[in-house]
Amino acid sequence: MAPQQLIKQLEAYTLQHPQEVLLLSLGQEAVEDQILIFKGFSSSLMRPTDFNPDNPILTEALPIQSIDRLQSPYNPANPVFIESGLSLTQMQQYLTEADIN
Repeated sequence: MAPQQLIKQLEAYTLQHPQEVLLLSLGQEAVEDQILIFKGFSSSLMRPTDFNPDNPILTEALPIQSIDRLQSPYNPANPVFIESGLSLTQMQQYLTEADIN
């Protein structure tokens, strides 16, 4: 699946589930990033996020290592995990259940 399509699906999921925040851990070798998705918006926690939503925040260069489902509102000092360390395949099951294609 193309990264831009995937991020749109994850954003749609958070619109349907506003009580959740998704935290994506990305990385390859020494390059890492974290993307937070909440109520349809994505933002990098480690790099500048482009103001133009048409520019991809997720790329094939940094594959998804894990996805955490957290309770909203997100407090980085005291995060409340619903589920931690999901694989992309496991998260896609939630997208299917939410009828997000």
